[in-house]
Amino acid sequence: MRRSILRAVGGYLPDRIVTNDDLARTLDTSDDWIQERTGIRRRHIAAPDELTSDLAVAAARRALARADLGPDRVDLIIVATSTPDHTFPATATAVQRKLGCGPGIAFDLQAVCAGFAYALATADNFIKAGQASTALVIGAETFSRLLDWTDRGTAVLFGDGAGAVVLTALEQPGTALDQGILATMLAADGRHYAHLQVDGGPSSTGTVGHLRMNGREVFRHAVGELTGAARAVLDAAGLAIDDVDWLVPHQANKRIIDAVGKKLGIAEAKVVVTVAEHANTSAASIPLALDRLYTSGRLDRGDLLLCNAMGGGFAWGAALIRW
Repeated sequence: MRRSILRAVGGYLPDRIVTNDDLARTLDTSDDWIQERTGIRRRHIAAPDELTSDLAVAAARRALARADLGPDRVDLIIVATSTPDHTFPATATAVQRKLGCGPGIAFDLQAVCAGFAYALATADNFIKAGQASTALVIGAETFSRLLDWTDRGTAVLFGDGAGAVVLTALEQPGTALDQGILATMLAADGRHYAHLQVDGGPSSTGTVGHLRMNGREVFRHAVGELTGAARAVLDAAGLAIDDVDWLVPHQANKRIIDAVGKKLGIAEAKVVVTVAEHANTSAASIPLALDRLYTSGRLDRGDLLLCNAMGGGFAWGAALIRW
């Protein structure tokens, strides 16, 4: 069968770093308080002249270079983002232009922190259907521009960044030992819309708005949905938890990551955790974690990767990938 092979990954974090101590100068908080509740030590913040598309392009260039592919080979670009450059056109078209890709499919996908899982599944389906051969799937966010910097409940949690993967088509035998994306799962439940949202938008207020979150409800649902999504993709591929080499979860909160790993029965040494270094980068967090795993030299050909994420909506999903 035709599979989507993950050829390469690339990441980018802006130069400016804001530590917990920096935030404590203006918020009623402390480094100890933030680390104890979230595991976060610092976050990266985009420069005033850095757009989401700029972050996306930097990550995409690194991924393409590692894949040894030129931009002319890319016929599909999906940018998962909740912070586009403009209301329209799609940030993906800006990425296409800046990279110098030829005419092809380019669009944005908005599923907040689950955005990369949604974008990966969408690109996989394009490739399996024969409508694309080489895809750039990018998670890119400038979440700092949605934050109320006087709200310690949300201001400490998020940062900016981008991660990208290159997918290419390859015929495979069609077994659980295949390389590439083996299974994906997506879901959403709009009944929880108000628990994690931005209080603005073109159609409602005509403003960008600020991020608002019911942290208790997000935590409660995240652990259950992330665990269920992980098990669903393993079942779909006919594989078991013991087959997983790396759990690469959405990097929202160390306590959520720990709880999901424990509930799944995955050893802590197999869980990729990067939230301390860049906080919650929403749709960028999984590809950034993949990039860290790759650059650390710990990722081996044939390793089985389990990625899962949940975000506003609530929307959630998972992907099972053999590197």
